[in-house]
Amino acid sequence: MLALLCGLAAASAAPQQAWAVGQSGYPDKPVRIVVPFPAGSGTDNTARYVAQNITTQTGQPVVVENRPGANGFIAAKVVATAPADGYTMLITTNTTHAANPSLFRKLPYDPIKDYAPVSLIATSGLVLVVPSDSPVRTVADLTTLAKRRQGKLTFASGSSSTRVASELYKIMSTAPALHVPYKGVPQALTDLVGHQVDFMISDINPALPLIQNGKLRAVAVTTARRHPMLDVPTMAESGLPGYEMTAWVAAFFPANTPKTLVARMNQLIRQGLTSPAAIEHFSRTGGQPSPSTPDDLAAFVRSETAKWAEVIKLAGIDPE
Repeated sequence: MLALLCGLAAASAAPQQAWAVGQSGYPDKPVRIVVPFPAGSGTDNTARYVAQNITTQTGQPVVVENRPGANGFIAAKVVATAPADGYTMLITTNTTHAANPSLFRKLPYDPIKDYAPVSLIATSGLVLVVPSDSPVRTVADLTTLAKRRQGKLTFASGSSSTRVASELYKIMSTAPALHVPYKGVPQALTDLVGHQVDFMISDINPALPLIQNGKLRAVAVTTARRHPMLDVPTMAESGLPGYEMTAWVAAFFPANTPKTLVARMNQLIRQGLTSPAAIEHFSRTGGQPSPSTPDDLAAFVRSETAKWAEVIKLAGIDPE
């Protein structure tokens, strides 16, 4: 099976050279960050953390604008068609920039041509969760229940990555289940708590508080190693050898944004992610800061797009 996070040793290299003297005042007005998922999602929380760090460093307001829906199409299109002036930035995930090209026959944006990569921000795993009163306590329990229910068991998704994670589980376990899509992970988790669906493979960040307060039960994590804040095995340890999926968050400007502005924003993001406080923040929310250079992010997106294409094919998902 595939690990969806390639090594980013080069990502720790020094950022691009300093921005030109003529641009040294940038940003000198509010910056808009567009997020393709709703408030309370893992991507939203990460975007707001980045926004606060940029404000702290520059004194300029940074507004986070949530544009959820359509598997990220709406937000991606907003930024792709925005002025390339360094004041509109997309903070998004592998959903829009790695998975969607293989999930849909036609996209209203081009993940490569329509954007200027700025920096990878963070990486994290996913967690398989069920309602706290569910009889499911292990992956084997879930598989047995799914087969007993003969395809009537339901799973939620709030993004392409959470859907693909569950579809891959279905293929590897031969467990039949029905897909129920949502505009975002928070809404999907709400319905999972309310027993409207039976299980979900969710981003760890928004699921963690519900696990900690006893509304959801964590069953397994999708990463190669166990998560320090979740006392559960990995999917691979749970009878699915080779199962591994990792999500990521990154920042992009519209294509043709001047390289001087890209370099300056890259510097601001990197400085906000390399402190001990940032490491502690992301560890509490289920991830780790992973800043990169713009060139490294461009290479990473190309690599991830190919890897997600292979996993989506393996999962048996036909493009819509």
